[in-house]
Amino acid sequence: MNTDARYSLKDDPTHDPSHDPALGAPLVALWHAVWAVGISLTALAAQMLDGLKDAPLAALLLMAFPGVLGVVLMVRDTLGLRLLVMAGWLVGATAAAGLTGGVTGALPGLILMPLAAGIALDHGQPGSGRLTRIGAFAVGLPLLSGLASSWLNGPEAQAPLLAAVSGLLALGALIAAMRLTWGEAQRRLIRAEAQADRIAALLRDQPALTLLLDPSGRALATWGAAPPALSIPALSDQGLIPSAHAPDRPAVSAALARALAGQPAEVQFSPRSALDRRVILIVAPFHHDGDRPRLIAQAFDGTAQFARELGLEIARVEAEAQSAGKTRFLANMSHELRTPLNAVLGFADIMRQKLFGPLPERYAGYADAIHQAGGHLLDLINDVLDLSKIEAERYQLALADFDARDAVSAAVALVRLQADDKGVDLAAVLASEPLTVRADARALKQMALNLLSNAVKFTPAGGSVTLTLDADGSDLELAVSDTGVGIAPEDLQRLGRPFEQAGGADQKAQGTGLGLSLVRSLTELHGGRMTIDSTLGEGAAVMIRLPVMVAAEAEMRADAVTEPTPTTV
Repeated sequence: MNTDARYSLKDDPTHDPSHDPALGAPLVALWHAVWAVGISLTALAAQMLDGLKDAPLAALLLMAFPGVLGVVLMVRDTLGLRLLVMAGWLVGATAAAGLTGGVTGALPGLILMPLAAGIALDHGQPGSGRLTRIGAFAVGLPLLSGLASSWLNGPEAQAPLLAAVSGLLALGALIAAMRLTWGEAQRRLIRAEAQADRIAALLRDQPALTLLLDPSGRALATWGAAPPALSIPALSDQGLIPSAHAPDRPAVSAALARALAGQPAEVQFSPRSALDRRVILIVAPFHHDGDRPRLIAQAFDGTAQFARELGLEIARVEAEAQSAGKTRFLANMSHELRTPLNAVLGFADIMRQKLFGPLPERYAGYADAIHQAGGHLLDLINDVLDLSKIEAERYQLALADFDARDAVSAAVALVRLQADDKGVDLAAVLASEPLTVRADARALKQMALNLLSNAVKFTPAGGSVTLTLDADGSDLELAVSDTGVGIAPEDLQRLGRPFEQAGGADQKAQGTGLGLSLVRSLTELHGGRMTIDSTLGEGAAVMIRLPVMVAAEAEMRADAVTEPTPTTV
C-alpha cells in the first residue's frame, strides 16, 4: 500500500534497479543463456583436450538444451512456459544421469541442476517457491536414473577433472540462482520492513486517533494522538461505550451496531471525564483474511466544531425570535393604525358626499385627496397585516366550496374602473362551466385583485391585460398577462419576497412590493405555486396553480368506483 503519493521505489535506499520486478524474465533468460554457453564451452574444451566418449559428450549437449529453451522467456514469460522449461531441465538431467551413471559417473554435478533451475525460475514470482520445490523433488529422478544405469551397465571409469568441472558448473549455477531469486526476496523483505516502518510512523504521528475495535467497542490497537479527555488505557480496558457520557452511550452503541452491519457511521459524544468537550467518531467495518468481525474507527476532537454549531444555533434562534417580534409588532401596529384611519376615511367620505351641506370647491378637492390617500394607506396596512399573519403562522384559511369564477369576477369588477380610467383594455376569459373549488374565497379574490392591480399599474395606455381562469385536472389555473413594461431577468428571482420591487425609481414609487409577496404566500398556504414569466419591454405573465378543484376530485373518486373490474374467461 502506498501511503504517500510522492513516495516510490526510487526513494527507497534499499532498492536496486537491476532487480526491478519488470526485469525478472530477462534475468532468468540470461541465467539460462550463460548456462548454455558455459556447458557448451565445457563440452568443446573437454573434447579438444581429452577426446570425450560419446556418452559424456551427449550428456553435456543434452544439458545445454534446457538452457537454450529458457532463453524463450526473454520474448514471453508465463507460468506455463516456466513449467515447460522446468520439465526440460528434468528430462535433460535424467537423461544425462542415465548416460553417465549419475553420482558414480563422469558428470555427477549435473544431478543438482533441476534444483538450481527451479530456484532461478522462481525469480519474479513473489512468495510462491513452487518451482523451487519442484526442482528439489526432481533431483531424485536423475539420482535414480544414474543408479539404475550403474546397476545395469556397471560403473564407468571416473574422469576426475571432468567430474570436478561439472561440480563447479553446477555449484556456480546454484549460487547464481540463489543470488538471483533469494537475494531478490531478501531485498523485497527489507523494502517491506521499511515500508511497514514508514506506515507505522505515519499512523503514530497522525493528528487523530485510529482504533481497531472488537464488536463490543473495546480497543484492540491504537495509533495516533487521542483527543483531549479520551483515555487510551480506558479504551483498551473498558471499551469505547463506557468512556462516553451516559446520555451519549445509546448513540455510540447504535453507531457500532451500524458499522458491524456493514455501513460506515459517524457519531458525536462527550467523554465521561470532560463533559464540556466533544469527540467525533467515524467507524467502519474492518475485514481482513477471514478474521472475526472487527471495526476500525477514527476519533477527532470536535469541541471547536461543536462550539461553532452551537453559536450558529443560538444565532438562528435569536434571529427567529427577532423576526417573530417584528411580525407581531407589524400586526399590532397595523391594527392600531387601521382604527383611526377608518375614521379619517369615513369623515373624508362624508365631506366628499356633502352630507352636511355644500363645501367650497377647494375643500372638496382636499376631501377627494384625503380619501384617495387614505384608501391607498388602508390597502397597504391590510397587506402588511395579512403578510404578518402568514409569517407568524396565524393566518387561518376559511375553506369553503364555491365557484371560483364568482371570486375572480368580483376582483375584475373592482379593477375595471381603474383600467378604464388609464385606457387599458381589461379582458377576462373564464371557463364556461362552474369551477367548484374548496378554498378561501377572500384569499382567491385577493390574489386575483393584486395580480390585476399590478398588471394595470405597469401597463401604459393602449395596452391590454388578460385574465384567464380554468381547471387543469385537480388544479385551478389563474393567469394574468399584460403588455406592459415587463421585468428584467435579474429582478425575476427577487420578486415575490416582501418589499421587493422591479424597475426604476418611477416604477417603484407606484407600489410597495407587498402585492406579489402576498399572492405567493396565499398560494403556498393553499398548497400551490406561483410562476412569473416576463420579457423586458414586452410584458409579463403571472400564473398560480392551486390544487383545490372539488369537481375533479369527485369525478376521480366516481371513476374509481364505477371502473369495471376485468374478468378472465
